[in-house]
Amino acid sequence: MSSLLHRLARPATQPIRRWVLEAFPRDQSGIDYDHPLGDPGWFGPDSATWRVNAELPGMLAGGLCALMLQTLHPLALAGVYDHSNFREDLVGRLRRTTSFVACTSYAASGEVEALVAKVKHIHAQVRGTTADGQAYSADDPDLLTWVHVTEAYGFLQGCRRYCRDVPEAIADRYYNEYRRVAEALGATDVPATEAAVTAYFERQLPVLRFDARSREVLAVLSGIRLPVPMPGVSRDLFLSAGAAMLPEWANTMLERTPLQRAQARASARVLQGISPLFRRALHDGTATRACKRVGVPVSSLAHW
Repeated sequence: MSSLLHRLARPATQPIRRWVLEAFPRDQSGIDYDHPLGDPGWFGPDSATWRVNAELPGMLAGGLCALMLQTLHPLALAGVYDHSNFREDLVGRLRRTTSFVACTSYAASGEVEALVAKVKHIHAQVRGTTADGQAYSADDPDLLTWVHVTEAYGFLQGCRRYCRDVPEAIADRYYNEYRRVAEALGATDVPATEAAVTAYFERQLPVLRFDARSREVLAVLSGIRLPVPMPGVSRDLFLSAGAAMLPEWANTMLERTPLQRAQARASARVLQGISPLFRRALHDGTATRACKRVGVPVSSLAHW
């Protein structure tokens, strides 16, 4: 029966598969997800992390939600604004971020440790001073915590909104597990529960602001064109679906209009409707390869 369903769904899933693989080509990072056999990596098949991060629609929309939130922290934004080529190669930056998340989630321990060390080396070279005289560095523990929390929040909410229900206890497990990546990069005091994340955002509000740099980065993001069919349509769908998950305080701070909020709600409904097709279209992704590496069926990830 599953084989029959797969064939019946193929006309819908094949375009989705082509879209994803053209936007995020596989095996360009050099990460080995297949060896060594039996190595569970940093999380393993019993983790909430393997389950939440396997849901690609939620991860894509959640990552974009995180980027929107990150534009509100002036020191975190400064590192990207002053040291990144995001204006010329935002697609490349998104691909590198996607590769880092996939590796730290699903690769064997040696691959994860090597990539984390590489990123730490890069972070150590990113430092400067803002226009109003504030020093910043990419390896600042507070900034690392901010970037991680926005991403973990986005990924979890993306899974919950577009892919599957996430009970509060599972959400707490996810935050508690996934902070290992942030702490390995140098983050400190990383919130480990859903309630702690909400409280963390509230504490950060006095630091956040929406300024000209925020607007410029969001403008570049809203104009991104992935090398896929109908790039504008797919971009707008995922950007709006990401915006649909913004906390209310972020909607207000980002000055999102009633029309933008309505568009976000409409996009959220569309993505929620088509997200099951992504799972069928991408049945051989990194989560599947990791499951094969440790000898468990990928179907086990369907259960909390």
